[in-house]
Amino acid sequence: MMTTGPTSGGIAFALQHATLEGKITIVVLLIFSLISWTVIISKFRQLGKAKRRTGEFLSAYSEGNTPLDVFTRNLNFPGSPLYDVYTAACEELKKQMVKYGQKIPFHGMSAVRISMERGMGEAAMNLESGMIILATAISGGPFVGLLGTVWGVMDTFSGIARVQQASLTAMAPGVAAALISTVAGLMVAIPSLFCYNYLVTKTRGITMEMDNFAAHLDTIFSTEYLRARETSDPIESIEDHTPEASQRETYPLTGSAHPGVV
Repeated sequence: MMTTGPTSGGIAFALQHATLEGKITIVVLLIFSLISWTVIISKFRQLGKAKRRTGEFLSAYSEGNTPLDVFTRNLNFPGSPLYDVYTAACEELKKQMVKYGQKIPFHGMSAVRISMERGMGEAAMNLESGMIILATAISGGPFVGLLGTVWGVMDTFSGIARVQQASLTAMAPGVAAALISTVAGLMVAIPSLFCYNYLVTKTRGITMEMDNFAAHLDTIFSTEYLRARETSDPIESIEDHTPEASQRETYPLTGSAHPGVV
């Protein structure tokens, strides 16, 4: 008589004797596993592309004659978070230069910094997209499998109680069928856990590189395009802004000083 290996035979035996609830649990976990692997493959491709495109962008940026050289030449590096931050900052800088000329005032440079920070936030959200699915698979997969196992064991003991035959032969099929749900849950969670940790580490590295580049870009833009402060006008002292006693405002009926008046 032909026999199968212990592993494949055990899985086949458990699936053959699984209850309807157990089969539903396994199907749900299988769907969750497919979704998780889709996210894993997509994130690996995204981070690989981001690293490759970022290298190309930094090479072109370092070869430029001016900080805006890549932007004015309309060079595109889609998929690079650093390029997205750079583009957001350059677009706002160009708007400010149209209004104020080659040298922009301090509040114009503040607008450039805000655009840069907004670009960093959008790039970070794009890098972290889909990670919640892996985190859910890690934490939820084993519990869904455990639910199927407990449900299967409960059905097994209920069946034994009905037929009043407490033997290992009667219990084994039901218990084996119930445990396959836990196996399926762990098969969803374990690969997701390893890939999640790796992807989080890579994402943090790219985010740190993006922060460093944004700080560098802020320094370069401030050096090249920030208008020097005017020093010819005397700085007004605090006393010049202190209201006279006749100008102090009071609240009606109380006589207390108006907020903000010293």
